[in-house]
Amino acid sequence: MTQNPSGPNPYAPPPASAIQLTPQEERSWSIGVHVVTGAAMVLSAGTLGFVAALVVYLMYKDRGPFVRHHSANALNIQLTSLVWGVAVFVFGIVTIGVGWALFLVIPFVAGALHLLGAMAAFRGEWTNPPLTIRFIR
Repeated sequence: MTQNPSGPNPYAPPPASAIQLTPQEERSWSIGVHVVTGAAMVLSAGTLGFVAALVVYLMYKDRGPFVRHHSANALNIQLTSLVWGVAVFVFGIVTIGVGWALFLVIPFVAGALHLLGAMAAFRGEWTNPPLTIRFIR
């Protein structure tokens, strides 16, 4: 097989990152990122939720603004949960164990925020979750 002297193959499919999603696909992925991230967080004691949100964000951030917004929100919820976890850990050490009970609150709050995010994505709303630091915009 010879090389095309005029440049790249015009019949080659576009790269996956260049393929835009339809509005319905964007909504589906936006709902899915919150559901999967929340479930992964609960099932893995808070460790895999971040990975799920990061993978969806990196794969779909350039395929549509709605899915980018919601995947960034899911990632921000996970990063904020990490910050809360570190703060509770330090508080637990300073208070000699009194603050450790707050570790039980973090997954419930993060899960509720993912549920709110999934419901907003289902309705097609561009909301930002409360109690969340916006690390990624």
